[in-house]
Amino acid sequence: MTTVFLSGSRKISRINDAIRQRINNMIEQRHDIIIGDANGADKAMQTYLAERQYDRVTVYFVGNAYRNNVGAWPTEQVFAPSHMTGREFYTLKDKEMAHAADFGLVLWDGKSAGTISNVLEMLKFGKKVVVYFSLEKRFFTLAKGEDAEQLINKCDPESVSEMSHKIKLTGALREISNARQTSLAL
Repeated sequence: MTTVFLSGSRKISRINDAIRQRINNMIEQRHDIIIGDANGADKAMQTYLAERQYDRVTVYFVGNAYRNNVGAWPTEQVFAPSHMTGREFYTLKDKEMAHAADFGLVLWDGKSAGTISNVLEMLKFGKKVVVYFSLEKRFFTLAKGEDAEQLINKCDPESVSEMSHKIKLTGALREISNARQTSLAL
């Protein structure tokens, strides 16, 4: 069975018909869907899945309680050390989902460092990601670091600089390239 990791920027709080159609395709194919518990895109996609009464959904969360579980689906709690907070805290959950999924659908506003980090994590594992890039209102399929780099280059320089500061973009892209080269050498 195929597992899809749905994620997105917190600033994207509504989904359009094109995104709904992608989700409908997953429902029709009976894919397992894993999704986070954040406000924004996670909650918007959860709401649509609940409206469709789709049952093959698992909500991942970190900490003691989930923030959103619109469809009252099963949950997967990711444990974090008690000293961990902020981005590092929530990234644990995202890394678990990237590892568990076969591919991803990501809604990105071109500014969210956490969202592009999810994309890069999937690529590091050699998994394809379909990114809905809200700045252009279109989908991009990413399979390697160069694809992500081309998409990132569509963002304004200030946003790229801010994301680079938060998640070390250059190092993450290099890590994807190294992982790909290692797998090709086998």
